[in-house]
Amino acid sequence: MFSEKVEYPKLNARQKEIYNFQKASAVFADYGYTTIKLSDDWMGADFLAISFNGSKYLKIQLKSRLTFEKKYLGKDIFVCFYDKKSGTWYVYAHDEMLNSFISGIENSDSWKISGGYSFPYLNDKAQKCLSQCALG
Repeated sequence: MFSEKVEYPKLNARQKEIYNFQKASAVFADYGYTTIKLSDDWMGADFLAISFNGSKYLKIQLKSRLTFEKKYLGKDIFVCFYDKKSGTWYVYAHDEMLNSFISGIENSDSWKISGGYSFPYLNDKAQKCLSQCALG
């Protein structure tokens, strides 16, 4: 029935988003959460992660790397991304994590003009800050 695995680099942007959502959902399940994909960015979220007992839900924005965006400020958004180098999924509270990085990015053109900043790789500071946010 299945002949070979999909080649991620050959997927288009929409297919990559779906692929990453499915992979992230499996990791969330390991930690007692079910996920619901949203058809559009509802309140900044790509999907909801709801604890199996229903006591907690998280609004998740799925990204390809450590990212901060002004449009997520004050929306209680969590960001989830997969670090290919370490093979680790990370989930962090956007506004809380931003406090650790704002002094290093607030004067960048990306933050001032475009309203966002992302890290192409995880430096030592980022790895240290994210160490408590690592999943499977």
